[in-house]
Amino acid sequence: MLKCRACDRTYKDDCSLWRCNCGGYLTYFRERPLEISRESIRSGPLSMWRYRSVIPVGPEVISMGEGVTPLVKADIGTGEVLLKLDYLCPTGSYKDRGISVLTTKLRENGVTSLIEDSSGNAGASMASYCARGGLNCRIFVPHYTSAGKCVQIESAGAELVKVPGTREDTSAAALEGARSTFYGSHNWSPWFVEGVKTFAYEIWEQMGWSVPDNLVVPLGQGSLVLGAYRAFSELLEAGLIDHMPKLHGVQAENCAPIVRAYERGLGSPVSIDKIETVAEGISSSQPLRGEEVLEAIRGSKGSAVAVDENSIVEGLFRLSSCGVYVEPTSAVVVPGVSKLIESGAISEGETTAVFLSGSGLKATDKILELRRKTK
Repeated sequence: MLKCRACDRTYKDDCSLWRCNCGGYLTYFRERPLEISRESIRSGPLSMWRYRSVIPVGPEVISMGEGVTPLVKADIGTGEVLLKLDYLCPTGSYKDRGISVLTTKLRENGVTSLIEDSSGNAGASMASYCARGGLNCRIFVPHYTSAGKCVQIESAGAELVKVPGTREDTSAAALEGARSTFYGSHNWSPWFVEGVKTFAYEIWEQMGWSVPDNLVVPLGQGSLVLGAYRAFSELLEAGLIDHMPKLHGVQAENCAPIVRAYERGLGSPVSIDKIETVAEGISSSQPLRGEEVLEAIRGSKGSAVAVDENSIVEGLFRLSSCGVYVEPTSAVVVPGVSKLIESGAISEGETTAVFLSGSGLKATDKILELRRKTK
C-alpha cells in the first residue's frame, strides 16, 4: 500500500500516481511481515536482486546487475573505516538501485513515457534504465551539471533539457513539463527508496550478517538515510540484527538545511540561502522528505554535520590517494567522519562504514579544475 505523509490517505500500490491528491508525497508500507532468509539470499543472483523478497515489485525487472558493490577497509586519515564503493554500480552511482526498482514499477503500472529532474546522476541512471526497459524519457538538469553526466544522458537516447538557475528551478521546470507527461521524479517516487535500501542489506551480508556501529553518508534529499533506516528497521523487526547503526548525514556548509534543523532541534529543514558548492549532487535547499530524514537520523541516535568547501576538496584527493576516484559529492564523507570523531558522535573502537555514491569519471572536468586550483 501507499500512504500519504501529509493526510494519511492510502492507495493501492498498482496505481500510477506520483503524489497524493492532496499534494503530499507517498511512501510504501508493507501490509504483511517480511520473509527474509539468509539461505535464499545466498542462492540469489549476484546483484541487489538477491534481496528480492524485500523489494515490492513483480517478476519482470529492469536490471543491469546493479548492487553487490565492494566493502573495503581503508584509512582515510581518520583511522580504519569500511568504504562501501557504490559508485561502481552500472551507470556510476548508487542511484541505479532506486531507479531499477522505480522504472520496473512504473512499467508494471503502465507508464511508457516520463519526465525526471536531477542534478545529474539520477538523470543518467534514469536515461539508461529507461533505454534498457523500453521507456521514453526527458531529463531536466541544472545548467551547471557536469559534462560527463550530460553526455551519458544523451548517449542513452533521452532528451536532455538544461535549465538556467538553481536545482530548485530545474524541479519547477520539470513539473511544468510534466503537465502532459508522467512525472517520474525519483525524489517523489515511493519506489526509489525501496531500491536504495538494498545497499544496507549488502553491508549486513558483507559484514558476516552483522552491522556497523556507524554509517556515514552524503546527505542531500536524504534517500541514503531513509534507505538505510528502512533496511535496518526491517532487519531488526525480523530479529536478524541486534542494534540499529547510528546514521550520520553529511552536507556541504553552502547548502545544509537538514544540518541546521538538526542543530536547532527542529523537526523540519531550515530555509536557507544556498551558495554554490562543489558537492553538486547534494545541493538541495528544499529536501522533500526532510522531516522524515530528521526522524530517521534521530531515531538511529545518529547526527548531521556540515563541511566546508576546502575540506571537501581535501577529502576528494585523500580518497584518490587511496585509489578511490569519486566525484566531489562523495568526498564530503571524509571531513564528515573527522568532525564526527572530534565531536564524540563516533567513539574510539566503534566500527564505521562510509558510503561513496558517485564515480569521479562523471565529473572529471570539475575535478581537473579543482586539481589545477590546488597546485
